[in-house]
Amino acid sequence: MNTREQLAGVLVFDSSALQKQPNLPTEFVWPHKDLVGNQDELEEPLIDLDGFLKGDEVETAHAAELLRVACLHHGFFQVTNHGIDSSLIRAAYQEIDTIFKLPLDKKLSVRRQPGGVCGYSGAHADRYSSKLPWKETFSFEYNGNHSHPVVVDYFKHFLGEHFQPTGWVYQRYCEEMRRLSLVIFELLAVSLRVDRYYYKEFFEDGSSIMRCNNYPPCNNSGLTLGTGPHCDPTSLTILHQDEVGGLEVFANNKWQAIRPRSDAFVVNIGDTFMALSNGKYKSCLHRAVVNRERERRSLVFFVCPKEDKVVRPPQDLVCIEGPRKYPDFTWSDLLDFTQNHYRADVATFQSFIKWLPSSKTI
Repeated sequence: MNTREQLAGVLVFDSSALQKQPNLPTEFVWPHKDLVGNQDELEEPLIDLDGFLKGDEVETAHAAELLRVACLHHGFFQVTNHGIDSSLIRAAYQEIDTIFKLPLDKKLSVRRQPGGVCGYSGAHADRYSSKLPWKETFSFEYNGNHSHPVVVDYFKHFLGEHFQPTGWVYQRYCEEMRRLSLVIFELLAVSLRVDRYYYKEFFEDGSSIMRCNNYPPCNNSGLTLGTGPHCDPTSLTILHQDEVGGLEVFANNKWQAIRPRSDAFVVNIGDTFMALSNGKYKSCLHRAVVNRERERRSLVFFVCPKEDKVVRPPQDLVCIEGPRKYPDFTWSDLLDFTQNHYRADVATFQSFIKWLPSSKTI
């Protein structure tokens, strides 16, 4: 199977073969306006969670204030002293290699199905035919309320019994991400001056999406992107990027890099939490660039509420901040919109709000 062969009408992403072509295929070329770069780094706050986790009121107030300022301006911050063992993070990266070094036909056998979020995707070519991102992803769901190891089961069922150890690594990783997300939600509530357990309780029965990203080197890295400009439709994104870097945020009217830190997780607000804060906290535009010489990898945990839970801000926040900015919706509404009707970009949520009334009349 060569890289230009179509699989059921879908371009097959084989980066090693694509690199040998004299020109970058047009499907991967992005408009100049999306490629404009900048050498600046975003001075996002580094929030130390140690004092908050220990119940130190002074340190909690300091962390909440740093969080508040970041979320009012751009919605990105990094957290340290989060309690996640570095050996688990290293193991999760090692298993990325286990997944993406599988033969191409094996990866394609577990490709993501239309409308779904789980499985393998090469350059999102299963969904789009232009402005393809130079990356491959492998995604799966995690629900913390299941008594059985749902992640392990997924790996065993789709990749085989010999992937059970990989499943256990990501099962533990997801469990730790869920724990960290609930800590962050509590701190977000403190920063918004609402009931500190409101968001934590709202997300305790939620479902999340774990994604492993692999960005191969690209000879024409200046013409393409690893991930195009977009805002996350989810509630909270907790990301660990390797030392290669590549994550950029659009803040202060320019693209700025997020410096990789092995001891920190990058966190950003998504559209759903923006609605839960009544628009006070920002869901920020971001992208990922690719490297000409080095492979880049990242681990991403997207936190979402339970699909049928109604998304609305706490009433005491509405009383403080003024009238409601967005109508009620469920996560399943927004998920359906982004998976079946719209390609995520800077205007995803605004477009969703316009689409929502029509979806109820179908």
